[in-house]
Amino acid sequence: KKFWRVIVGPATSASERSTLLKKIKGIGFDDAPLDRLEIIDDGSALPTSWPITANAVAALAAVGLAASRLDELRNGVTAPVSISTYHAGLSMACSSYLTVDGKSAKFRDPFTGFYEAANGRWAFLHGNFPHLRDGVLKLLGVTTVDDVARAVRTRDPFDLEALGIANGLCIAAVRTRAEWEAEAQYTAIKALPLIEFERLDNGTPRSSASGGQPLSGLHVVDLSRVIAGPMAGRTIAEFGGDVLLVSGPGLPSIESLVIDTGFGKRSATLDLASPKDRATFEALIAESDVFLDAYRPGSLPGRGYDKAMLTRLRPGLVHIDLDAFSRSGPWAARRGYDSLVQATVGMCWDGENPPENLPCQPLDYLTGYLGALAGMVGLIRRMEQSGSWAGRLSLARTAHWMWNTYDHLGPQVDAPSTRPSIDDARSRGYLVPYDTAFGAIEALRSPLQSPDWRWPAPPAPLGSHMPDWI
Repeated sequence: KKFWRVIVGPATSASERSTLLKKIKGIGFDDAPLDRLEIIDDGSALPTSWPITANAVAALAAVGLAASRLDELRNGVTAPVSISTYHAGLSMACSSYLTVDGKSAKFRDPFTGFYEAANGRWAFLHGNFPHLRDGVLKLLGVTTVDDVARAVRTRDPFDLEALGIANGLCIAAVRTRAEWEAEAQYTAIKALPLIEFERLDNGTPRSSASGGQPLSGLHVVDLSRVIAGPMAGRTIAEFGGDVLLVSGPGLPSIESLVIDTGFGKRSATLDLASPKDRATFEALIAESDVFLDAYRPGSLPGRGYDKAMLTRLRPGLVHIDLDAFSRSGPWAARRGYDSLVQATVGMCWDGENPPENLPCQPLDYLTGYLGALAGMVGLIRRMEQSGSWAGRLSLARTAHWMWNTYDHLGPQVDAPSTRPSIDDARSRGYLVPYDTAFGAIEALRSPLQSPDWRWPAPPAPLGSHMPDWI
């Protein structure tokens, strides 16, 4: 069998449909309409032995089927779902195919990466935001990247990790898989489903008549930054949801990611320290259907907006949490990003050769798609059973899913030697042009839409819109 078929398989095979069903049953979507699914095996785009494409196809298949089910419930339409394995894999490196005014917009601070530490060990330092980079420089007592390398070389990476965590910074001791599995946090994460899905209350059924796309007319408050959370909101917008990204004033951002994850959304700014803005925020929630929280664990509840408060404001709300290391275990409040989590959970280092990250950011993109899936399944359950619903996801639990897939399938042996270039993606018809406030951009089109599909609205700069529903 092809490497990915063990996980997803074509819709024509009952046994393979059953395998996919098991993959999505854990989030309460055991009635997914698998007979509507077509998977086109046109190879892999990713130069890695990791079977990432299998996870990508599984996540995207579930998202497409959830959208199809919502279309059926709201519009009486039973739409088919078609996924290309090549395009699904490419979507795990989405930001690498964004251009602005003809130039690649891919960003990564040269400070961020692996540094050799004492005793043949390695540390991973993350400084893509200036305050994180400056914090690490101050912690080490240095001013340049060369100085950082010299300072880290004499330090124990686990001591550095502990210091970083104590100071709210992103430093990880690079672990082998065996070392990660010896951690108490691994045990905590292993016990969790891929998506923790629960019913919060009984509530009353809510009408969701549509007449447009699967999620047309549904309101989504998107509190997220960087990639995973924003991708969840973008995916919901892809199927017609009215997604309003709400940012805090003065928070740092990476413009290329604002662009890449901003398609189909509007963007407003609110200061939750302001009584006036809090009132506006609560008015938004009172008319929302999905609430997406991808900030550090405890951040929003610390401002008075836990799930109980939010569902009082809006009975029937679907609440989605995304974080780095899950809300269980001793690392529940720990900060993290895709590349840092990769380094922590043994995905980058075999204990001998120098470590390296995967050639894409699958933890971000997979978790983002799965977050959108949780939101859609919550909406389905709200229509069918009433009540308020919640889904929880983490980058680290997604990494565990990836490790399980690797164990089941083994390494991918027919991977390409390099990732397709922007010109390659353009020649295949995967890039779509848009005129935006950022300039003339090209972006990878959705792997779940037809070649002629376009976003109804291009990305906009942060704070471009009023904080209200249209």
